[in-house]
Amino acid sequence: MYIVAIAWLYVAILMAVAEATHSTGTLLGGIITFVLYGLLPLALVLYVMGTPARKRAIRAKENAELQAAQEASERSPDAGAEAAGDLVAPVGKEV
Repeated sequence: MYIVAIAWLYVAILMAVAEATHSTGTLLGGIITFVLYGLLPLALVLYVMGTPARKRAIRAKENAELQAAQEASERSPDAGAEAAGDLVAPVGKEV
């Protein structure tokens, strides 16, 4: 995937140089060409292509946190213990 990105940037740089060195071209035109034909499309493509990897990383982090919480609850002697009783009566009920 990175070889395609490098090739894309190479072509965009050559286009920008051709724009800047042309007799009617300007340096600003070369910079705009490089940004609009090179950097922005490449950033968008790399972001979209990296989405599955980001999702896998988030899922792995959540699984690790869940396992750590489960291990911590297994080591705790009062794991899953509930409070002795309600301190506040439900609405409409008298104690």
